[in-house]
Amino acid sequence: MIDGNPAGLLARPAAGSRLPSVLKPMEAADLASTPATATAAGLRDRAVLELLYGSGLRVAEVCDLDLEDLDLDRGMVRVRGKGGKERVVPVGDFAADALLAYLEFGRPALSPAPQPGPTPDSRISRAIFFNRRKHRLGPRDVRSMVRRYAASALPGRNVSPHTLRHSFATHLLEGGADIRAVQELLGHASLATTQRYTHVSKGRLFDAYRRSHPRA
Repeated sequence: MIDGNPAGLLARPAAGSRLPSVLKPMEAADLASTPATATAAGLRDRAVLELLYGSGLRVAEVCDLDLEDLDLDRGMVRVRGKGGKERVVPVGDFAADALLAYLEFGRPALSPAPQPGPTPDSRISRAIFFNRRKHRLGPRDVRSMVRRYAASALPGRNVSPHTLRHSFATHLLEGGADIRAVQELLGHASLATTQRYTHVSKGRLFDAYRRSHPRA
């Protein structure tokens, strides 16, 4: 009936951001301890799961780790995040133990043999994690691995590597960690991104209200 669209100037409603489900601490611990450590692949998988949950790393950050990024004596790892930004995050005792076992007994069996020639690809040889083809472990490998172990440890749950990262942040906040410290650990450029996790942790907010407000 008319040439123009009168609704063309109206802004579209903002799409709501939906967070993945968050695991309970015991569920995350059960998932991380599922891989059998009698094989090189099991040692690798245990170390990857412990890093995803224990340090809150993105899946791409885990896959991009090199040997020189680890400093287990000081309990920390250097991470290259989005936009090439680097940050240093702590490595917990469980992750450190899993990494030590993997580096000693698992990685030698999974890493590729040195290639002859004047210019070997040292970037590949420095990688921490390898897949069964002896290539650097990729995000698709990790996602498949997490789904496989979740199907065994947490049947019926939709669990991804990012679920472990969300659980890491939520459990820190529920334990009383400062939100700006969590922002630094996650590598978020904006505090608003980190604040999404406070919606998941409503129990902590209500507890703080009851403890702090005189009319609670």
